[in-house]
Amino acid sequence: MIEVENLTKQFGSKTAVDHLSFSVRKGEVLGFLGPNGAGKSTTMRMVTGFLPPTSGVIRICGVPVIDRPKEAKKHVGYLPESAPLYNDMTVIGFLKFVAEIRGLRGSAKSRAVESAIDTCFLQSVARQSIDTLSKGYRHRTCLAQALLHDPEVLILDEPTDGLDPNQKHEVRQLIRRLGETKAILFSTHILEEVEAACTRAVIVDQGRIVEDGTPQELIAKSGTGSLTDLFRQVTTRDTVETAA
Repeated sequence: MIEVENLTKQFGSKTAVDHLSFSVRKGEVLGFLGPNGAGKSTTMRMVTGFLPPTSGVIRICGVPVIDRPKEAKKHVGYLPESAPLYNDMTVIGFLKFVAEIRGLRGSAKSRAVESAIDTCFLQSVARQSIDTLSKGYRHRTCLAQALLHDPEVLILDEPTDGLDPNQKHEVRQLIRRLGETKAILFSTHILEEVEAACTRAVIVDQGRIVEDGTPQELIAKSGTGSLTDLFRQVTTRDTVETAA
C-alpha cells in the first residue's frame, strides 16, 4: 500500500532524509519514531506528495506519487502536524466543505460526513463553531477530514500531540481499529504509543532508519526490556552533541 525506496530530501547542504526505504501493508500500523529533527515530518510530506523529494521512489497503492500525484492522493487521508481549520465554520460545515473538495456529492457526501463524525466522536460538537472547540475536539475534527473519503492509506503526523491522557487513549484505540483494514503510517516521539497502537515501528535518526521491527522485537533488542533504553542507544541526543 505504501512503498518507499531510497527516499532522500536535501535542503541546501543539509540532508533531512537520507535514503530511507520502508513499506506499509494493508492491516499494518507503522509507527515512525525519532527525536525532534530526525526527518519524520519531512518524510510524511514527501509520501503525501506535499513536498517533492530530492531523489527516490514513492508508491501509494501501486501509483507513483511523483509521476501521478493526483491519482495517488485519492488513496490517502492525511493529518498534518498542524492541520489547518476554518474557525468561522461549524464542524459539520467544515466536513461538508472538505467532502465536496474530495468530489463527494449528494447522499454519498452526507453518509461520509456522518460516518466521520461518528468515528471521531464529534456528535456533541457537530454544529458548534470551530473557534469554540477545545484543542482535543479541534484535533478530532482534523482527523475526521482525513477519513471522509474512506482512504486505503492514512498518513498521520503526531496524531495525539497536545491531547490529554483520555483523548490520547481514544485516538490510539481508533488508530488500532482503522489499522485492521487500512495501511497506516503515523509519526510520534511518544514511545508508549508504539505498544499502544503499532503492529510495527521504525526508529529514525538524522534522516536514516536505525531500527525496524515489531514492538516486541524492538523491546527485546534493548537488552533491558525498555523501548526507551533502545531509543536512547540508537539516536543522537542534543545533550551529547553539546557536550562534545
